[in-house]
Amino acid sequence: MFNKKPLADTTARRPSTGAQAKIYSRDNVARYSERARQRRRSHTIRHVALIVVLGVLLSATTAAGLWFATIMGKLGDSNVITDNLRRVLVDTDEAKDPFYVLLLGTDGRPGEDTYRADSIILARIDPTQKQATLISVPRDTKVEYKGETMKINACHTVGGAEAMVEAVNELCGVQISHYAEVSFDGMQALIDSVGGIDINATDDVDDPEHLDIKITAGQQHMDGATALTYARCRYTYADGDYTRMRHQRQVLGALANQILNNFDATKIFGLVNSLSDMLVTDMSVQDIVATVNAMRGMDVDGIYSANLPSYADDSTMIDGVSYVFVYEDELKEMMERVDAGKDPKGPNTMGLSDGSSSTIGDLNNNTSDDYANGTATSSVSSDDSDDSSDSSDSDYYEEPTGDGNGYEANY
Repeated sequence: MFNKKPLADTTARRPSTGAQAKIYSRDNVARYSERARQRRRSHTIRHVALIVVLGVLLSATTAAGLWFATIMGKLGDSNVITDNLRRVLVDTDEAKDPFYVLLLGTDGRPGEDTYRADSIILARIDPTQKQATLISVPRDTKVEYKGETMKINACHTVGGAEAMVEAVNELCGVQISHYAEVSFDGMQALIDSVGGIDINATDDVDDPEHLDIKITAGQQHMDGATALTYARCRYTYADGDYTRMRHQRQVLGALANQILNNFDATKIFGLVNSLSDMLVTDMSVQDIVATVNAMRGMDVDGIYSANLPSYADDSTMIDGVSYVFVYEDELKEMMERVDAGKDPKGPNTMGLSDGSSSTIGDLNNNTSDDYANGTATSSVSSDDSDDSSDSSDSDYYEEPTGDGNGYEANY
């Protein structure tokens, strides 16, 4: 038989009557009450702290939401970014797929409802290859819009951003995904907001009749006012508006270099905040940040650069108005290269291309006289040098006609 253990004597653990008297004495009741009050106070403090933290988070979320809504409201100014414009633009994944964006520089001033497109640049952005292409469209280019002959910058006056996108789509055979415009004052403020730009000014600027600032050629750091002056001057150059378009692409290249390679990435939302006061675009904050992050570290000198193959002379006058005519076949060939992500090998002055490479780096190494006189040098194309479709033989090149200065003044 198993021996059973005796039951524990529970009475041995009970305190004596005297001990019970001590444990439940009036003094101990007071001590327990104080401990209970401390526990309740601790719980209350934790609850209050939690409520405060939740309140702060809620306030921060609300503030962030209000900031985001304010920024989006400024960037997507409904007077410019209309439903009709959005219907014309095509969707794209800005972080993964190449896309086209139409960039307009306008002569608008605060409070003005009517203004003109002074600078027109079609940009192709390829985030996976960290490559960009800038194609300038002369503002006097002849187009047919809704059955009427007009200069392409007049489309902006007739039908706003939507008309500009439609006109450039038709002219260049592309589908534009995004639209952005900035005024002269906005560009000046934007450049100042990133600390200025470093640029090699290839030409002097000395035109006191139209511009207040003089610039001496050479590598230099420009503030917004100086950069804007460099991008606007045209009357003093042999090929006029074509030099101005080259300078504008140089300024855009230098601005891209400052933002992508020299700008503190932690300040990107501050930059977006500044942009919202200067830029009008259909791009969202997420689109802008995603594109900037995807393109960070790109070789800006390698940005492809060209203007439309085009000319202006006595034969391009219609009803007493001077237009710029495009070489349609050559433009089609150039845009096929652009669409394929290749060097456009397009011209950087009036006339046709000689088939040479065309980059921002090339613009930085040649003067307006080099381009006007046909003595500009270029870098070697790395991806398209054996392209038999380039037509780089002599019958592809045509000497420019006209002096490039016969355009209406838009100052």
